[in-house]
Amino acid sequence: MSRIFASLLAFGLIAGPIAAEPAFAQQRRSEQGEARREMNAGNIMELRDIEARILPTMRGADYLGPAYDSAAMAYRLKFIKDGRVMYVDVDARTGKVLRRSR
Repeated sequence: MSRIFASLLAFGLIAGPIAAEPAFAQQRRSEQGEARREMNAGNIMELRDIEARILPTMRGADYLGPAYDSAAMAYRLKFIKDGRVMYVDVDARTGKVLRRSR
């Protein structure tokens, strides 16, 4: 009985993260699709224009990538410097920096 339990536990530990991945990937695609629709409608700036403004101000930090929040109409740019993760939230409509975490 304990051998069956151990097998089921091992399967759950392996299959759990695999099953969760498609939901995360789908959410990410949905965010990207929403950003693309808003950009094509002229409601927000292109991500590359926002990155061109922000990346030069983050000297010494490695850029990890963006995330789009459709409710806030904002991009969150993620960086790492000296082992510390930092975020820059940018208004997607204007390109104005809303906040920086340090």
